[in-house]
Amino acid sequence: MSTRVLIAGGGIGGLTAALACARAGCDVRLFERAAEFGEVGAGIQIGPNVVRVLHGMGLERDLARVAAFPHRLQVRNAVSGRELGVLPLGERAVRLYGAPYATIHRADLHALLLHALQRDGAVRLALGNWLASYEDRGRVVTLETTEGLEVEGDVLIGADGLWSRVRELMLNDGAPRVSGHLAYRAMLPQHSLPQHLRSHQVTAWLGPRLHVVQYPVRGGDWLNVVAIVHGDFNGDLHGWDHGANAADLQHAMGSTCQPLQELIAAVPDWRLWALCDRHPMQGAWQQARGLVALLGDAAHPMRPYLAQGAGMAIEDAEQLGRSIVLERLPMGERLQHYANRRWQRCARVQARSIRNGEIFHSEGIVRWGRDAVLRVFGERVLDVPWLYAGPR
Repeated sequence: MSTRVLIAGGGIGGLTAALACARAGCDVRLFERAAEFGEVGAGIQIGPNVVRVLHGMGLERDLARVAAFPHRLQVRNAVSGRELGVLPLGERAVRLYGAPYATIHRADLHALLLHALQRDGAVRLALGNWLASYEDRGRVVTLETTEGLEVEGDVLIGADGLWSRVRELMLNDGAPRVSGHLAYRAMLPQHSLPQHLRSHQVTAWLGPRLHVVQYPVRGGDWLNVVAIVHGDFNGDLHGWDHGANAADLQHAMGSTCQPLQELIAAVPDWRLWALCDRHPMQGAWQQARGLVALLGDAAHPMRPYLAQGAGMAIEDAEQLGRSIVLERLPMGERLQHYANRRWQRCARVQARSIRNGEIFHSEGIVRWGRDAVLRVFGERVLDVPWLYAGPR
C-alpha cells in the first residue's frame, strides 16, 4: 500500500511537494483554500540551486518556454546611479553550478507545476476545501476540512504559507513578525516602456532605507519591478495584493537618481505588500513533529533580500520526496530525516536575507563602505557559492 500524503496548500511549495511525492509512488491529496487557481502577479528569481531541482523533475523544457534567463546581475547606487558591481549569470552559472539563473512570473511557475501534476494524473486536488484541524494519532493523521470532510493519511504536510494553519496547530508559536518594510510591485510589458527603460538583466538599485529590483519575465517580454521602502502599514497583513498609492512611492524615491525615478514614474499601477517573517529556525523540531511536517513559508518565512523564498520551498519539496520513501524508517523518523536535512540551510538563508536587507538599506558610513567593497570585489561579493551549489 502506497504512503498516503495529505498536503495543505496549493502554492508553489505545495504543488512541487505533491509532484515530488507522487513521482516517488505516494498517494497524494492536496487541499487548497481557493475555489480555483488564479494568476498572481509577482515575479520570482530562481537561482541555479532551484533551477537544477526543476530540471531534475523533468521540467527543463517547460521552464525554458516561460522563464527569462538574464545574462548578468548589476548593482547600482540608487542616489548617484553609478554601477557598483556585476555578477555574470548565463553560461557562468551553468558552468559553476550546473544550471542557469532564471526569472519568472509566479503565475507561470505555478501553472507549469499544476500542468505537470495534471499531466501525470497522480494527485487528487480538493479546491475550496481548507484545513480546519488535524489529529496525529501516532499511526495515522486525520485531517478535517472547513467543509466538514474528514480524511485519513499517513502524513500531513503544511505548505500553507506565512499564515499557516498547520503551523498554528503544530507549534502554536504566535503570528509572524512585521518587518516594517513595504514592497511595491508591478509587472508590465516591455514594449510599453521607452527603449532606455527596457532591460534583460537583473538590476538592484541600493539606496538609504530603500532598494529597487527589476528583471525580465515571460521570456523577456515583460518587466517585473519591486520597490521596497521602510514604512508602516494599516491594512490586512494577511493579504499581499493591496492597491498602492503611486504618489507615496514617488515621494519615498525623492532622493534617488533620474533614471530610477523615470522607471518608477513609468509604472501605471502598483500593488502593495507588507513584508512579514519569522526569526531564523532554531531546530528540526520547528519543521517536523510526529506525522506532520512544514514546508516553505509555513516553516521558514523569509525576507526577499536573497531571492530564495520560493527556492527554499522547492528545495524542501525535493527533499521531502526523497525522505518520505525511506521504507526502513517509521514515518515519523522519515519526516525527522527531512527536517534534519533542511532546517540549518533554511535558517542560514533566513539570517542572510535579514542581513542583506540591512546592507541594501544602509546609511552613512556603512553605505559608503558597502559601495566601496562592491566596486572592488563586486563579483566575489555578489556570488553565493554555498547557496547556488545546492544542499549537501
